[in-house]
Amino acid sequence: MHFNMKGLLIRNGFSLDAKPQPHIYLSLYDAFKRAILNRFLEPDSKLPPSRVLANDLGISRSTVLKAFDLLLVERYITAIKGSGYYVLCPKNKKLKLKIPSVAPKGNYPSLSSRGKAFCENAHWPGEDSNKGVAFRPGLPPLDIFPVQLWKKLIDDYWKFITPSELSYSNTIGLQCLRNNLANYLKIYRDIQCDPEQIIVTTGSLHSLYLVSNILLETDDEVVVENPTYPMAHGLFRSLGAKIFAGPVDAEGLNLNGISCVKPKFVYTTPSCQYPTGIKMSMARRKELLKWASEKETFIIEDDYNHEFSNWEKPLGSLFGMDQQERTIYLGTFNKLIHPSMRLGYMIVPYYLLDAVTALYRQSSRFVSRENQKAMSLFIERDYLNKHLRNVMEVSQERKEIFVEHFNTYLGNHFYLDTSNPGLHVIGHIKGEIKDVELEKELLNHNILAHALSKYYVHPTDKNGLVMGFCSVNPKQIKDTLYKMGAIITKLHTHPMKYSKDNEKLSD
Repeated sequence: MHFNMKGLLIRNGFSLDAKPQPHIYLSLYDAFKRAILNRFLEPDSKLPPSRVLANDLGISRSTVLKAFDLLLVERYITAIKGSGYYVLCPKNKKLKLKIPSVAPKGNYPSLSSRGKAFCENAHWPGEDSNKGVAFRPGLPPLDIFPVQLWKKLIDDYWKFITPSELSYSNTIGLQCLRNNLANYLKIYRDIQCDPEQIIVTTGSLHSLYLVSNILLETDDEVVVENPTYPMAHGLFRSLGAKIFAGPVDAEGLNLNGISCVKPKFVYTTPSCQYPTGIKMSMARRKELLKWASEKETFIIEDDYNHEFSNWEKPLGSLFGMDQQERTIYLGTFNKLIHPSMRLGYMIVPYYLLDAVTALYRQSSRFVSRENQKAMSLFIERDYLNKHLRNVMEVSQERKEIFVEHFNTYLGNHFYLDTSNPGLHVIGHIKGEIKDVELEKELLNHNILAHALSKYYVHPTDKNGLVMGFCSVNPKQIKDTLYKMGAIITKLHTHPMKYSKDNEKLSD
């Protein structure tokens, strides 16, 4: 690539004012050398043709070729017949640069308190890495996604696209997708809503970010389940909210412990409590709706896993039961299709539509139009239903394989809770190893499992791992669990050695 080679060369010292004039080729040579040594020109990148470069710089082609000849002799570049000139990787060559003085940190404006809060409330080491697919919670079986079918839907979109569709899109989503989502939710969740209430987002966390920002003032009270999704209560803290943790029992969120709180909203995962997998009872759902009415508060219902949790024994959503329009409903396809899709949605009461849309318009504008169109057809043509059935079948098979080998290799170290109907299980640690230390050590071996204690709002004695299994094939499940067993056995045998030698284990 050579979009602006002239500017790059000038920034690296090239000048037409070289004296005497015949030495311009040396100035060009020096500029190329500096650019190559400082990696402004990466190895294997192609240089512009000599005629093009000469024309851009306003010099003769022979001057360019003389500079190239010097670079060839010193092996900064190579020439491939019929193709052109390419940058070589400079070996044992260093260039002393004059580094401009940097002002001390105190001379820069500081981060805002909110900026600092976002940094402090970030969670999950290794979350942005492609390593450690085993046993990352929340991943569906990625290897069974119908790639060719999806590719055809995308190809069809581009085949019939019109120029107007390349312009800005409706912030809250394509009408065709919102119509199909309304029908989908009517069938799967017994939700009656106007497609105009549906806002297409990149996922549940994006939806939560939009809603939280339009609702929360500093020091507003927010109720969350305990345990809960750490990224959620981390977001609320970052926005200045005071977090109140509602205990979770066999029926879901228990309001007795938070009866004195008057929150701005309650964040709940009633279909499949995260991470325990408990389904909120019908009695508790009615109690929560009544409580929200009395407290004049909102409910944010994160229905992230409803396809799994409601497959056999469905219970109606809080949104569908709510007669007072206090519930904001969040859904996502990232845990059913694949997370790189970045496609979710929310249903909001009419009176919040303008505020959410305004914030959306001033931030990320809209979700990829091609993904929206493809998903709309994926739903409309019943491909989603077929894929869901495949996901359910494969996930159950892999869960059984995971449980079998986990008990074989790790049964002495964990009590395994398999009651969660979704994409993960919880292993409660029997010994004295701390889950946060074990999480770090496993990550060193490219195994990603989440410390259970991090899901709790306050420090806790809960000690375990949250482990996904769906995205890992049977052989990898067995091999990785065997590897985990060896790692944990070694930690039990040499706990002091690991704490001393592995800095990442030291808190």
